[in-house]
Amino acid sequence: MSLQQSDIEKVAHLARLGIDPADMPEHIKNLSSILDLVDQMNAVDTESVMPMAHPVDTAQRLRPDEVTETDQREQFQAIAPQVEAGLYLVPKVME
Repeated sequence: MSLQQSDIEKVAHLARLGIDPADMPEHIKNLSSILDLVDQMNAVDTESVMPMAHPVDTAQRLRPDEVTETDQREQFQAIAPQVEAGLYLVPKVME
């Protein structure tokens, strides 16, 4: 599928993207290649392929839910710049 400059400009406008006119030929080529690949994938016959949620039908191995680290809160808060009532105090970043 061959795209035109007007197609790229329309997509860029909808996506609120600014495209340098000097880069336009490269964008046309790249997006046309992507759409050609999609056309190729759409041409593949998938009628006999069963839909699946995941390519591997196995259960996920989970580790035991155990505490593996010791509580180091006091040590971390001892080196923090500001702490109050067990909470870290940070500068206000939004009004």
